[in-house]
Amino acid sequence: MKLKLFASVCLAAGLAVGLAGCGDKAEAPKGNAGTTLTVGASPVPHADLLNLVAPQLKKDGITLKVIEFSDYIKPNLSLADKEIDANFFQHQPYLDAFAKDRGLKLTSLVAVHIEPMGVYSNKVKNLADVAEGAKVAIPNDPTNGGRALKVLETAGLIKVRPEAGVMATVGDVVENPKKVKFVEVEAAQLPRSLDDVALAVINSNYALGANLNPLKDAIAIEAKDSPYANIIAIRTGDDVRPELQKLKAALTSAEVKKFIETEYKGAVVPAF
Repeated sequence: MKLKLFASVCLAAGLAVGLAGCGDKAEAPKGNAGTTLTVGASPVPHADLLNLVAPQLKKDGITLKVIEFSDYIKPNLSLADKEIDANFFQHQPYLDAFAKDRGLKLTSLVAVHIEPMGVYSNKVKNLADVAEGAKVAIPNDPTNGGRALKVLETAGLIKVRPEAGVMATVGDVVENPKKVKFVEVEAAQLPRSLDDVALAVINSNYALGANLNPLKDAIAIEAKDSPYANIIAIRTGDDVRPELQKLKAALTSAEVKKFIETEYKGAVVPAF
């Protein structure tokens, strides 16, 4: 949360940089012809899917403006501040935790796809070869960190306290036979950590962006029945806006489903 269709209006220059130079706060569209809908997204596959449906929305009188972000913080803050109309980069557990922590009134419009999280390495071919005391990089945000620990648990490397759930932390690891050392890293930087650690557990959007194919390059991968579907997030109450309902319909169309299945070949899975 990877193949080549990058398209953007304004690319975030760094992890703390989001909308600089991209204009003023978005006016609340009224659903009439000529409406502009501004959506913040991670580059792959999120921006790819948005740009795929842009022509259809254009026929409905909606100009889709896609703004790419390179981090997991600014998109929700920009949405809450009405700088954008929606965002597309996160799963429901992350949105729930972020909104609760910051007191934001944000909600899901629709679930679009699942990006199975994978375990990658430049140093070993399988988890059995991981040396005792090796460094393992995981995302540093709570929900993705817990998700990564679950992937490692399913792969047999560790065991996590069951009651920790999706918010599990390194402190919830109850069995660690290889005594691996966890390094918590900003999710977008995980592909760059591969030369410095034995393993890195990477969200598929960032893996794809680094030319890593989850099905071919991951030495362990999340199950396809993962609950972490990527969603379109909106401000609570905005689901009545007709242009957002048209975006929802476009992103859950047969065309998009076929594109996901054909283009990503299992690295991204439809959630509808």
